[in-house]
Amino acid sequence: MIQLTETAVSKVNEILNMQEPKPAGLRIAVVGGGCSGFSYSMAFENQPSMLDKTYHFGDLNVFIDQASMLYLDGAEVDYVETLEGSGFKFNNPHVKSTCGCGSSFSA
Repeated sequence: MIQLTETAVSKVNEILNMQEPKPAGLRIAVVGGGCSGFSYSMAFENQPSMLDKTYHFGDLNVFIDQASMLYLDGAEVDYVETLEGSGFKFNNPHVKSTCGCGSSFSA
């Protein structure tokens, strides 16, 4: 199962509520690419696919496809704000290494 911190849920809901029409939820996926082999993808979706697993965090729906779930099971998504910038951060126990850019990983 994937976890989202309260801060991440709050930030996603803030962005989601600015969308018109309002999407049904957030898709989190692992996609091929990047200098280490995989990278994370987050996008709003109007409806889940038939084979998606749907997680509920309050009124936020998070959709994850079966292939991505292999890499995201046990991961935590947080939203951080630092002097260098802000954004969503994945804490994933399956990651064996990351690249210098910090946005791709290998498992």
